[in-house]
Order: sequence, then C-alpha cells, then structure tokens
Amino acid sequence: MNSDSDLQIAGDILEVPHLLQPPREHPATVAEFAGLARSLAADRSRWEHLVEYDATSRWYHRLRTGPGYEVWLLSWVPGQGSGTHDHGRSSGVLTVLDGALTERTERGTRALTAGAQRVFAPGYVHEVVNDALEPAVSLHIYYPGLTEMPMLPGSRLRAAGEAPFAPHCEPRTAPGPVTA
Repeated sequence: MNSDSDLQIAGDILEVPHLLQPPREHPATVAEFAGLARSLAADRSRWEHLVEYDATSRWYHRLRTGPGYEVWLLSWVPGQGSGTHDHGRSSGVLTVLDGALTERTERGTRALTAGAQRVFAPGYVHEVVNDALEPAVSLHIYYPGLTEMPMLPGSRLRAAGEAPFAPHCEPRTAPGPVTA
C-alpha cells in the first residue's frame, strides 16, 4: 500500500499558479448566480440609495447586466403584488433585501424575510406580494435576461387555508329526455 499523500504526489496546487483557474468575471451556474445575489445583498451601498417607493405601482430599477443576465432591484409597499406569472424562458434568483414578502405557488404559501432566497427554473409559476405592514425590497436575477413575464388570468394559486388548485369544471347535468 502506498503511503504517499496526494499532496506529496501532486504538490501543493497553490504553488503552481498556472493550474489555478482565474475567477470568473460573470456567474455561469445557479450557485454562482445565488452567490452574486448574496454579495449584492450584503453590500447595501450598491443598492440602498437607489430604492424608491411608489404607492401606485411597484418600483423597479435594473441594477446590473452581464452576458445573458440581468439584475433588478424592486420595492414593494404594503399590499403590492406581482400577480400570478411566470418568467418565460428565464431562470431566476429572488432575494429579499429588506422587509418581508409572501410567495404563493401551487404547492403553498411561503413567508420570505430579509436574506431569504428562492431559485426557480423557466416556467415556474408564482405570485409575490407584500402582506406586511412595512415596505420591502427584493433583488431579482434572471438568466437569460427577462424577455417576457406572462401574467396568468385570475389567481390560480391557493391562499392560506384554501383547497389545492384544480382546473375549473362545470357540473354535468343528467341528459334530459330526447325530443324530436
């Protein structure tokens, strides 16, 4: 049996700089996008001074773009919501920066407080609302950049305590007598 350690065989990789990969300028994996969102969330000086609150509609600001992705900053006053929607062909990371938001999906309702993250794939259907009494701020990263956000008619999502979503069906009536 060989008693040599990997370090003795290969050497210390930190001593061989040509083997180290340079850090990426832009994220390319879900984990890297989530990491970008966390680093932006932690650096309040990059976004806090930009936030505005609008009682008539949700405020948003494109914070950053990169090859194939966008970073958006959104504010939510109490009672504002996104409506039920998906993000077309885009995947995304939603991070709550301040306050609290509620996310509703077909699987249920989830409270999202500052620091919470949600990662989603294309076609993910949800509704995000500020059910709290204080404003909220969130960061959204979309890859590829958001080109569509189809709104779904009516709320297909259940509120707390409601039965799970089921397609709308009309009751059938028994056929009546056939007359000529």
